[in-house]
Amino acid sequence: MAIEAWFMDDCNEDQRLPHHPNPKEFVSMNQLAELGVLYWKLNPEIYENDEELKKIRDDRGYNYVDLLDISPEKLANYEGKLKDFYTEHIHADEEIRYCLDGSGYFDVRDKNDRWIRIWIKPGDLIILPAGIYHRFTLDTNNYTKLMRLFKGEPVWTPFNRPQEQHPARKEYLMSFTEKAGVALKAH
Repeated sequence: MAIEAWFMDDCNEDQRLPHHPNPKEFVSMNQLAELGVLYWKLNPEIYENDEELKKIRDDRGYNYVDLLDISPEKLANYEGKLKDFYTEHIHADEEIRYCLDGSGYFDVRDKNDRWIRIWIKPGDLIILPAGIYHRFTLDTNNYTKLMRLFKGEPVWTPFNRPQEQHPARKEYLMSFTEKAGVALKAH
């Protein structure tokens, strides 16, 4: 089963709720791919010996891995960390997360600055491109176990919005300009 994603409503109540607009507006895998968001469905039961995960890591150069348990009981300064994760930001590198247990939401901005909520559950591996505005929160289950992957030494530095002059943001925005130029030339 594919990952679930939808445009969010503008409501400011509990960030852990789904925040579907009325009527619901689902987002396809193709729409996510147009934003540079990549997705794989893997088997979290075998993550330690998964050949498909190994191939993704090898193909994309992810040589660093760690596991992160996010819950009130397992994460020090839980409330503060969740607040930080939910602050809109970019990274200079891709953000790669593989959900092994529990669930949560990655919210990403589309090219019209609308929030898209991506619901990750066990087996979902997503890659957010460098420079995309995003944030993370748990859902109402209040628990997830994530594998974090990285190329080289991990750099977890978030750059909070606005970051329009950041090189990763500029490069991300250029990718849309290039795609539009290719589309115009095709006509």
